[in-house]
Amino acid sequence: MKYLIGILILITAMNKELIFDFNKDSNIQGWKIVDDIVMGGNSLSSFKLSPDGFGLFEGQISLENNGGFSSVHYRFKKLKVNKDSSIIIKLKGDGKNFQLRVKDDSSNSYSYIVPFASSGEWQEIEIKLKDMYPSFRGRKLDLPNFSQDYIEELVFLIGNKKPEKFKLLIDTIELN
Repeated sequence: MKYLIGILILITAMNKELIFDFNKDSNIQGWKIVDDIVMGGNSLSSFKLSPDGFGLFEGQISLENNGGFSSVHYRFKKLKVNKDSSIIIKLKGDGKNFQLRVKDDSSNSYSYIVPFASSGEWQEIEIKLKDMYPSFRGRKLDLPNFSQDYIEELVFLIGNKKPEKFKLLIDTIELN
């Protein structure tokens, strides 16, 4: 029985594709901040490597001038997905709510999104792509949930309709 369980764990691990693994030597030049200043707001965030080698997304959300969000975007070579694919993220938030957003085509104006709550502790979050719904500028679109063949961009966003400081540490992002 132990042998069978070991084989199942190995098969599951082999099916995972690493999207990003943060460490002290990670090149994070491909990660780009987009704050509400693009539309006149005053929120401000940054993305860098923490002293321990994790991706560190942190900042201050402001509601002034109709603002209220900060995000960090990562575009990568298209990855093939299927109806059962999921994204697995090892992260540590500060207890606040965030969103994961993906795009099958980075030129699309809309994203597929799912909110998630951080616990204040290290956690592994698994998000099924088929559970992600289409949204544009905070409004759900009348389109089906994600059912595309590829992803090529992912975004972490915070926008809880209140002024607040935030901090999100990211260890690994995998496609399963």
